[in-house]
Amino acid sequence: MITGSEMAVVDENAAALGVPRKQLMESSGNAVARAVERIADQGASVRIVAGRGNNGGDAFVAARFLDAYDLSVSLLGRPETITTEIARQNWTALEQSDYETEQVRDASQFALDDPDVIVDAMLGTGISGPLREPTATAAARINDSESTVVSVDVPSGMDGDTGALAAGAVEADRVVTFHDTKPGLDELDATVTVADIGIPDTAELFVERGDLRRLDRDPTSHKGDNGEVLVVGGGPYTGAPALAAQAALRAGGDLVRVACPRAVADAVQGYSENLIVRPLDGATLAPSHVDELIALADASDAVVLGPGLGDAEPTLDAAADFLERYDGRAVVDADALSVVSEVETTADLICTPHQGELLKMGGETAEAWRDRADRVADFAAQIGQTMLVKGAYDIVSDGTRTRVNRTGNPGMTVGGSGDVLAGVVSALAATCGEHDAAAIGAYVTGRAGDLVADERGNGLVATDLVAAIPRALWQGTE
Repeated sequence: MITGSEMAVVDENAAALGVPRKQLMESSGNAVARAVERIADQGASVRIVAGRGNNGGDAFVAARFLDAYDLSVSLLGRPETITTEIARQNWTALEQSDYETEQVRDASQFALDDPDVIVDAMLGTGISGPLREPTATAAARINDSESTVVSVDVPSGMDGDTGALAAGAVEADRVVTFHDTKPGLDELDATVTVADIGIPDTAELFVERGDLRRLDRDPTSHKGDNGEVLVVGGGPYTGAPALAAQAALRAGGDLVRVACPRAVADAVQGYSENLIVRPLDGATLAPSHVDELIALADASDAVVLGPGLGDAEPTLDAAADFLERYDGRAVVDADALSVVSEVETTADLICTPHQGELLKMGGETAEAWRDRADRVADFAAQIGQTMLVKGAYDIVSDGTRTRVNRTGNPGMTVGGSGDVLAGVVSALAATCGEHDAAAIGAYVTGRAGDLVADERGNGLVATDLVAAIPRALWQGTE
């Protein structure tokens, strides 16, 4: 089963993989036509009632496969308001081919003469809430008819994410849905057919630009609503926590604080006036700092633990103590990864090792990415956390769901790119689930690297990635 919003992600990912949406619409429309052919003899009367979105576009395609029928097509609205280019092209094809079409501009214009079959293509999975005119009147008249009703993807008025039915929703006799069944369809008194429209399995496996649809920001939000991040790092190194923090800001975090040893606090602050630095007494992280860190972490939506901490024994003891006491969401990177397998924690972790660090954590790796994905999934299930294992193909798994990211390039072996990744993932984790944050974070960071590599080749540096994050994240769709 797949929700309507998830289906939108998969559609766009398929397009990114080279399967055009127009091709998918052609397959969908053909599937609808085949469903009509199964229930009606040639010459029967068929009325298509279509909306202005891609659901209507599917039905416009279906019309071209139903020449053996007494066919008419009703568009609810004006052609110039059809919402997508591919749906508009298919409407134009009907008009120019002299199919019988009409435009319904208000509810009073819509009438039915009880055709043998009505194809309901008014609303698709992307619409929720009460029916509005002229759809409400059209749905009522469809329901009052004696016709056999075939709905496209879902009956108009069904919420594609929850399966909830709006008052007056179309009462379908048959539903032709695409790729996978949708929530609520199994509860209908209708025959449901799932049509394979040629979406490759990898549209759900590979992270692509469609995954950016998962991200949203309330236009009425205030400072802090879009995530507060705490970066715990620094000591032997100053650049790593600063890179992670700046990446978190560029990835949309509202407020980013860096908790670091006082000995390096001024240096970390010097990287950017945008950072809020919280000094910890001493030169390295120590167990005595954990109480203060827990208080700071509890006031944050996500934590990054590890950048630049070093591997001194007291520092690792502090990292382990923090994870054992913390119950929020944390991205664990660099030297802090070495303690994850040793601690019991109620925190939700996103661990970001490269393959060498994965082996030190107790995991296994493999040359072929598919074999490696299986082993990462096994290890994620074993420790009960989300893994993002970096490589030419990044593997993201929580033990149940596994995704693969292919953005990035060899220039990103430069020092600091992992800190940038940790920061990006933390900002996303502040507002969405761990698995999605890890998958999208890998995609965005790798795409930022690809954008920079187009200009600088293997001469890119980690600060270049930080600057490119907004382009990769918010201009990543086509």
